[in-house]
Amino acid sequence: MTRIRLEDIAHARSGDKGDGSNVGVIAYTEAGFRFLQKHLTAECVKNHFSTICKGSVERFEVPNLKAINFILHDSLGGGGSESVKTDAQGKTHGQALLRMELDLPADFTLADLQR
Repeated sequence: MTRIRLEDIAHARSGDKGDGSNVGVIAYTEAGFRFLQKHLTAECVKNHFSTICKGSVERFEVPNLKAINFILHDSLGGGGSESVKTDAQGKTHGQALLRMELDLPADFTLADLQR
């Protein structure tokens, strides 16, 4: 099975929500969004951020934008001026998530998921 990085099929935006970070992953294509809906779960995002996300991960679909939004609770060490983390506002979490690799099942082709 082929493995792909999320950066091959989507872009992301991220920032802080108090002590949690907010990461939106936006697919380039409708097929890419369908792939994200099936395979980009809260559990796999929690696992990807296991060293920094101490709380739960919530997942919200935004179909009109071909996006999935995640809230990573307790991931910023207090957030803003309270945190001693290098990225106390979660600005790099989107780029970090785009480096995640997922298996590409046979019912999807990479070309269909890209722009």
